[in-house]
Amino acid sequence: MKIVDGTFDPALVAVDAGPARGRGWSVFVEGLSVPARIGIHPHEHGQPQPLVIDAQLGYRSMPKEESAWIDYESFCARIAEFLAKKPHTRLLETLVADMAALAFREWPALDSLTIEVHKPKIRPGTRRIGVALDWTRADYQQWSAAARS
Repeated sequence: MKIVDGTFDPALVAVDAGPARGRGWSVFVEGLSVPARIGIHPHEHGQPQPLVIDAQLGYRSMPKEESAWIDYESFCARIAEFLAKKPHTRLLETLVADMAALAFREWPALDSLTIEVHKPKIRPGTRRIGVALDWTRADYQQWSAAARS
């Protein structure tokens, strides 16, 4: 419960509650390794370097073979194709948002997406270092509207 100035504000409850979980099906991809031109440091600008992608793609409704489903093979192939053609991107966060936007544009059944990306062996003494983005379709639409303006 959220109380502001001594009164209950129901609009703030949803913000505090976090994203809804347990509302349906999802497709997951773990350990998709693809090359990408990424990095802010000068030594990263020469050639593509490997990225490892984990993704969880949530459905709005029950998957249906005739219409509403997400083909994990197509998702993997489309992400690999996108990264192969994408010019150098400096920030991993920018690249992850671009991949998420691509997924929401191409799969109308997609309602939520968690995508984690890391550069393998980027720092000695660590297992993984990377970024994660957790979006709903509403988050994507808000980001898309802001990008257009």
